[in-house]
This record gives sequence, structure tokens and C-alpha cells, in this order.
Amino acid sequence: MSVIGIDLGGTKVAGAIFDNDGNVLNKKVQLLDGATGTVAGDKVKLLVCELMIMDPNVTAIGVCVPGIVYSKKETVWAPNIPGWENFPLKSYIKEALGTAADSVEVRIESDRTCYILGEAWKGAARGCENAIYIAVGTGIGAGILLDGKIIHGANDIVGATGWMALERPYREDFIQCGCWEHYASGTGIGLQARKALRCEKNYKGVMANKAVDDITSYDVFDAYKLGDPVATRVLDQAIELWGMGAANLVSLFNPEKVIFGGGIFGPASIFVERIYSEALKWGQPISMRDVEFAASQIDGNAALVGAAALALKA
Repeated sequence: MSVIGIDLGGTKVAGAIFDNDGNVLNKKVQLLDGATGTVAGDKVKLLVCELMIMDPNVTAIGVCVPGIVYSKKETVWAPNIPGWENFPLKSYIKEALGTAADSVEVRIESDRTCYILGEAWKGAARGCENAIYIAVGTGIGAGILLDGKIIHGANDIVGATGWMALERPYREDFIQCGCWEHYASGTGIGLQARKALRCEKNYKGVMANKAVDDITSYDVFDAYKLGDPVATRVLDQAIELWGMGAANLVSLFNPEKVIFGGGIFGPASIFVERIYSEALKWGQPISMRDVEFAASQIDGNAALVGAAALALKA
């Protein structure tokens, strides 16, 4: 038996054929080239057709979408693809299957869900019944495995942890992305560095060679390695907030493991022990003592592997 996993991103869609053991048998990538709306949907259909030609015996397809999957309506919202506010992605994929549409099940989940499914199958959460994947990239989200089941919520928006309230009083800065993301996402780290640099009139550190408006989180990590004081302050703040947010999740859900992944972990994986030490101050003591913090073991492929795991559960 083989299945297809599809990872939909903002610039490309990747698809792979997996066997039961998680081995990749074939892989294809389709660039979106800025496609929006139905044109982007057609590119996903083309990828599905190409993969099905490679292996007509595929029994199920799992799809990872960076956004919200409305299970009741069978539509998706993908904010990085204009025109996908309520897009019928499942119907598009079914159309691509043609006569095989009735025999091949299609399952679509958010990237947060696929991350934790992938990690539970092939990564740091193997063997866990209760685990949380905290994805830190442009934003912050969490995939939550509770008592062996993925939780979704009333409107399939469980895990939008970027809006976690970790500071008071409320600030208008939090409107677009929430408090946690404002400070500790990849976007937030770059923002905090730019704010700090504008206040440092006599700054002569590593980031002085680049225009302030062009500073990104990656510049902050590079500067941190060289002992830059501004980068150190910004990342120390992010570590504190990662610890606080993770502690709240541990206190709420009592997981066996908390796994950090996404584009920032990555370079921030060196901080996992410090994040755990910070979380110890804030979390429920017994839960904190029993939980393990770890970096993703399959980051970069977590979404694709998770999509395949989703298909195998069909």
C-alpha cells in the first residue's frame, strides 16, 4: 500500500509517495509562481495527477495546509495564497483523481496538525500519547496530541498560540498577530531587533553594517553568535517568552513531550534547555518535572511526513 503526502507552502507545493514504513518512493515539487485562487488550485491538481501517474495504486492522500481547514465545510483558509479564504481544496483534488475519486480518500489538515502527526510517527514524539509541537516561524502555532487524538476545537482553530496573552496591559501592537508572536516569532524577533536598534544611538555592533529596516531574525541569530548585545537582549526575551508560553501549554495539557520546530528552530534549537529552565518557573510543578522539551527530529520534512501519516490513518 502507498499513500501521497502533500505539503502546501506559500511559494511551492511538494508532494511525495510514501510506503507504509514512511519511505519516500517518489517526490515532485510544483512552484506556485505567485499563483492565486483557482490558478493555485490547478497547480495542486497537476501535482496530484503527476503523482498518481507514478503510482496508480495509491490508497489515500494527506494534505498539509498552512492555515485553517474547515472540516464541516471541507474548505480551507490559507493566508499566504490570495483567494483562498474559503477555498474548496478537497473538491479540486477529487477532480484530479478522476475515476479514482471514489477509491482514494483525501484528508486535509492544518500545518500544526501535520507537524505533530509527523513527529509522532517519525520524530521526537514517537511512542507518545500526549505531545505538543510548537511551530515557531513567521508566526507561532501548536499541534496538540491529547490522549492519542489530535484536538481541533469547534471551528478547527485549536493551536493558534501566537495570540497567547503573556503580557499586560494589552497593546494595539498585538492586533495583527497576538502577544506571543509579536515578541517571539521569526517576524517578532526581527521587529524587536529593529526597535532596539533605533533606540541605540551609539550602536556599533554586528548589525550596524545593515540598514535597520532590513534586519531579520536570521541577522539577529548571526549577531548573537558573535556576542552582539542587542541580539542577546532580543533573544533572551524570546527565550523567556518561549518558556512562559510552553509552561502554559504544559499546565493545561500535561504532555509527555513538548517539541519545538519551524524555521526558527533551526538556529534556536540550541536554546531548548534554557527554554525548559524558564518554563520550570511558570508551569505546574509536577507536569513540568515529568515533561521533556526537545527540538524537532524531522524539521524541514515534518509537514510532508505528517501529511503522509494523515493519509495512512485514512
